[in-house]
Amino acid sequence: MVDSLTAAAERLKAAEINKDPCAPIRDLIALDDEASAYAIQNMATERKLQSGRRLVGRKIGLTNPAVQQQLGVNQPDFGMLFDDMQREESDIIAYDDVMQPKIEAEIAFILSSPLTKAHHTADDIIKATRSVVAAFEIVGSRIAKWDIKFVDTVADNASSGLFVLGSVHKAIHEIDLTQCAMRMTRSGEEVSKGSGAACMGNPINAAIWLADKMVQMGRPLGAGDIILSGALGPMVAVQPGDRFEASVEGLGQVKAAFGTRD
Repeated sequence: MVDSLTAAAERLKAAEINKDPCAPIRDLIALDDEASAYAIQNMATERKLQSGRRLVGRKIGLTNPAVQQQLGVNQPDFGMLFDDMQREESDIIAYDDVMQPKIEAEIAFILSSPLTKAHHTADDIIKATRSVVAAFEIVGSRIAKWDIKFVDTVADNASSGLFVLGSVHKAIHEIDLTQCAMRMTRSGEEVSKGSGAACMGNPINAAIWLADKMVQMGRPLGAGDIILSGALGPMVAVQPGDRFEASVEGLGQVKAAFGTRD
């Protein structure tokens, strides 16, 4: 008999391969079973690594307290970033590259040295960061209609999809990560706004949480890794043909364009 963790991993794998959203996996594990949810995620991570995909970083999700409350949790979650998940600003992103896509503007950290302590400080993050840059995360869900609870999104690689980095890299001390304003537009119309404070008070706080968590999980962050630190404002559903631009005060712009459904 297939155990529940394997069954959940296979359900998500089939949804991804067939591009056919599946039922939530919370019928297979308890709603509060964080360890099992991450074990399911790790099964997919190992499968992807064995297929030749390469880890280039991590994303942090659920950094907004309102979203945490909606899902009944009091902490963020994380997902893996693989090399083939990155897109360039000049690319036209195929609409069906991500299932049920939504987009959010973030600040990405590019690390110059590893983060391997059991408990990190803001100073540790600052010293280990080569640069920060405006970014888009295009999130997606293999679970039908985004019908997710915490264990569903964790198992589903924290609803990771794709990401785009802007072209302006700044030293971390050159930008006020708390007060920096973000404005996102779709075809020139504002669709989301926020600031660094929306991301756990300061994106550095999110990076501290992630660094500690990754050490606990046995996959510490390394030199060259990318951290997508969490949304600066509300996420926005993507439609075929959409063109987005986000400006982050002190970091300039990041752009993303999507192709048609076909």
